[in-house]
Amino acid sequence: MAERNSSFASNRLEAFSDGVFAILITIMVLSIHTPSGHHFSDLTPLRPVLLSYLLSFVYLMIYWNNHHHLLKTVESPNGWVMWANSSLLFWLSLVPFSTAWLGTSGGAKAPAVIYGVSLLLPAIAYYLLQLSIVKTSESGSTLKSALGRDLKGKLSPVWYATAIGFAFFAPFVSYAIYAAVAVLWIVPDRRISRKLNSI
Repeated sequence: MAERNSSFASNRLEAFSDGVFAILITIMVLSIHTPSGHHFSDLTPLRPVLLSYLLSFVYLMIYWNNHHHLLKTVESPNGWVMWANSSLLFWLSLVPFSTAWLGTSGGAKAPAVIYGVSLLLPAIAYYLLQLSIVKTSESGSTLKSALGRDLKGKLSPVWYATAIGFAFFAPFVSYAIYAAVAVLWIVPDRRISRKLNSI
């Protein structure tokens, strides 16, 4: 019975999180306004908006994909896991705002900084969520052994912080770093799924 209740709680946590991801994507796409004209050339001013949407959509899908595998390792979602997951969703909920501002900024530094912050804070929250899940299990947990040294996860916040620094004097360099980190993560992290399949 306890195992069934733990599985039910984990499924509820994942279902709620999936709903938040779906809402965030919906908010982002609804913030893209159609052009007033009816020619292909009328789409040109929307190019930055569409590019920022594309980048943020990729980031949200990266988080959703990895988050799905991450929650599969939860043995018992206690309060720490619930709050760590809520923290991740909170910071991700700011992505639609930063995306909309970035897309209409014309290369201004403040939106580039805020966009970087909206990527940095979820990355930190995701790392803390991993730690909270590991602490709910024994030291040899599935997640801990699957993550290993997790260099990519630990370096990503450093790259975001570097991009934020560039945003103050060279916003387009920060854009390139944000896109590069997304490309780095676009292939799903298979460490956890491989570990789960081996059990």
